[in-house]
Amino acid sequence: MSVIDLSWWQLSLAAGLVLALAACAHIARLQTSRPLVIAALRTAIQLTLVGLVLDTLFTLGTLLWVGLLALAMLLFAGQQVVARQEYRLRGGRSFAVATLAMLVSAFSVTILSLAVLIGPSPWYQPQYSIPLLGMLLGNTMTGVALSLDRLTESMRRSRDIIENRLMLGHTWQQASLEFRREAMRAGLMPTVNSMAAAGIVFLPGMMTGQIISGTSPTIAVKYQILILFTIASSTGFGAFLAVTMAARQLFDKRERLRTDQLIKNT
Repeated sequence: MSVIDLSWWQLSLAAGLVLALAACAHIARLQTSRPLVIAALRTAIQLTLVGLVLDTLFTLGTLLWVGLLALAMLLFAGQQVVARQEYRLRGGRSFAVATLAMLVSAFSVTILSLAVLIGPSPWYQPQYSIPLLGMLLGNTMTGVALSLDRLTESMRRSRDIIENRLMLGHTWQQASLEFRREAMRAGLMPTVNSMAAAGIVFLPGMMTGQIISGTSPTIAVKYQILILFTIASSTGFGAFLAVTMAARQLFDKRERLRTDQLIKNT
């Protein structure tokens, strides 16, 4: 089955729907019309550029270029995590924590999936490695951002509670336990909800794309199950690592709470 190509004028019609929504938002004074239009422009430009890069990358297919693109994706994801936090750690530590957490979780799960579960030859084949890493990294980024935002806000807001526990002899792990748990749950909840509703409320994007491209629904379902399971693993481990590392940064060597290490994002 051949794939139906889309012309630019057809995409322009789809863009018209977004512009119509922006106009309605402006009339209703929702203050979301400008961000919506900017987000749509960024989507079109970024995906067009990514398409050109992937065309070149698929032609070259070397581990060096795949690694460079993966590194660029990781660094951009780290920057996006920091941008989504209301309060962040001073001195670029939020970026370091988020980037390290995503590197350990998303990259390790991606490599395991490619080398053991899917098994393309070579294992870093761009057709498989880049889309898989993109899906895992994107979802892990969201989970880490939600977790860190919940952690920093709740610990800043509940400073008195934590300091009282420390004065009663609790360690920093004990004093911050409930806040770390709450932050990890916040990061995992979107993934859990997606898994619970997949196949009944909605058809996930990868499965839909494969079916449209002519792949057998049975094969598409297998890939989608694999993707959802790996996304859950990557997001969960990423949120766990990010929350643990960030929480430790909020206590000094004498286990005193240092909310002065948090600054508000501008």
